[in-house]
Amino acid sequence: MNIKLTIEYDGTVYHGWQIQPNGRTLQEVLEQAIEKLLGAKTRVHGSGRTNAGVHALGQVANFICERQVDLKPLHRGLNALTPHDIVVKNVEQVADSFDARRDCRSRVYEYRIWNHPLPSAFHRRYSWHVFGSLNLGAMEEAVRFLEGEHDFASFQASGCDAAHSVRRVYRNTLSRQGELLVYSIEATAYLRHMVRNIIGTLVEVGRGQRSVTDFADLLPARDRTRAGPTAPPQGLFLVEVKY
Repeated sequence: MNIKLTIEYDGTVYHGWQIQPNGRTLQEVLEQAIEKLLGAKTRVHGSGRTNAGVHALGQVANFICERQVDLKPLHRGLNALTPHDIVVKNVEQVADSFDARRDCRSRVYEYRIWNHPLPSAFHRRYSWHVFGSLNLGAMEEAVRFLEGEHDFASFQASGCDAAHSVRRVYRNTLSRQGELLVYSIEATAYLRHMVRNIIGTLVEVGRGQRSVTDFADLLPARDRTRAGPTAPPQGLFLVEVKY
């Protein structure tokens, strides 16, 4: 049977989703829990790889179980065997053909900026502290240029293994929620550090270090060296995966 998981996690102490030889990862923790419950090594396939320090509210993964299992005890067992910073929100049986990554139509990410003169004791693990004032109007104007299908090479980190850098952004918005600035984006797929590079450049727009026109010119330029710095990982959340 093919089992689909919807997972929430605090990525602070993990080296990202994908198993690596040099650090504890979310995929590894889930696979170890499943092995204890089912008595067999099992590969868990995620909808996408979140990097070290990045969080998720709705990561999706699936795995194949060679025998029929009761999903309710499996759900309880997974949450009992995983640390408190990982919560399996839902467990369901899906069609044998379902693949969490290949069947994904789009993913929604959020990036949170704590925009206040003082840091926050509570938000420090889940936002980027930017203490200076930001021109929200200019930042909102800039993000409109990202919607549609574009070559995002200017926002692609080195070492990205994507076959090409063209992506379609269905929507992206920026809003203020108290002291937090929340950037939301839905796209077909993402390049390595794409959202964090967009945010680092948007903050330059907000600070008046870069004009809206200069931001718009980055897409046709296809040159990473012309864009801004990479924002830190702790402000980034995978919110939802759509199928």
